[in-house]
Amino acid sequence: MQKSTFHRFSISTLTCACAAVLLTACGGGGGSADTPVAQSSLAAETTQGAATVVAMATPEATNAQEADATSMSATPTMTANVESSADASAGTNNTTGSAAAPAANATESGTSTPPATSAPVSTPASTPAPAPAPAPAATAMTPYGQDASAYKLTFSDEFNSYNTNLWNDHMWYEKSNPTKNYTVEDGKLKIWPQRDASGKFFNRTVDTDGKYYQTYGYFEIEAKLPVGKGTWPAFWLFNHIDSRRPEMDVMEAYAGGAAPWGVNIDGVAHPTAYAPTVWKGDQEGQLVGSRQYDTGMDLSAGFHKYAVKWEPNKQTYYFDGKEVLTLNVSMGDPMYLMLDLWYGSASGTPDDSTPQGKTNSFEVNYIRAWQFK
Repeated sequence: MQKSTFHRFSISTLTCACAAVLLTACGGGGGSADTPVAQSSLAAETTQGAATVVAMATPEATNAQEADATSMSATPTMTANVESSADASAGTNNTTGSAAAPAANATESGTSTPPATSAPVSTPASTPAPAPAPAPAATAMTPYGQDASAYKLTFSDEFNSYNTNLWNDHMWYEKSNPTKNYTVEDGKLKIWPQRDASGKFFNRTVDTDGKYYQTYGYFEIEAKLPVGKGTWPAFWLFNHIDSRRPEMDVMEAYAGGAAPWGVNIDGVAHPTAYAPTVWKGDQEGQLVGSRQYDTGMDLSAGFHKYAVKWEPNKQTYYFDGKEVLTLNVSMGDPMYLMLDLWYGSASGTPDDSTPQGKTNSFEVNYIRAWQFK
């Protein structure tokens, strides 16, 4: 997903802008099979029932020139521990009980005929107390549609809070726009279209640049896309290494683009297609491959899973577990994670028909990464 200062894929023409940013910037250490899990430091509530990965990122600057483009051994500088919130809940609600009924009064033995006035009296048994409801079962964080035994979880943010130890809110060459158009609530990251103080729609990028990197593995988000002309949500893996820009766009959508990119519903553009796109990044405009995938459904109407399996000599892209693009390409640089809502390209220019505000958000339920065992 390239825009303005770097080469990018324009879906409508399958051409790229020719401006590139020749910025010298730091990269970071990549992931490995021994990479610890990284996640938001706030544990998920036990009512959600999902196994919670708790971590604090401990970023450590790494010279990207030292990254081995062919090695799988680079490790992100993160520390982590894993805790199951469901188990913790179960630990306090793991017993059931009932009140035992007291024994009935009885006459003493040895009396042949009990007095008429001393008939036995029984005390009614008390009603057993209801058993506590069982704690919700933990949800396994496994790659959707993949053999879970082949992977080890290395990164997970379930978005129970916005963790500044993991996320930046702007690209490395920008300053953060002070107009608030993102938040974490209801267990989701939300980024929505908004005009800033100048009256313009502005880009918002949330990424792990300088905080989390990984080389190879399986990367997945579950997301619901926004509507409106000009909206351009994306999930991608990226790095800026000297003048090089390796990039793997797992999902880019263009609601305002010509069908099948989007359809008009009551005067508002809705996304129905998206594209995985790959730039090798060794030189300007080095497009490796792309596919416009028509899902046949409104991607703003519900959550879907977008993923890539990144191997040393192959990349496979998935939509809800279905393979949509395979590329035989070698890309060995460590990359960081990016989520963003930009504007333009095949989606056009946003205007007054583009809904603003939180109710029209690019919503991300989770983002996870695994390494190969």
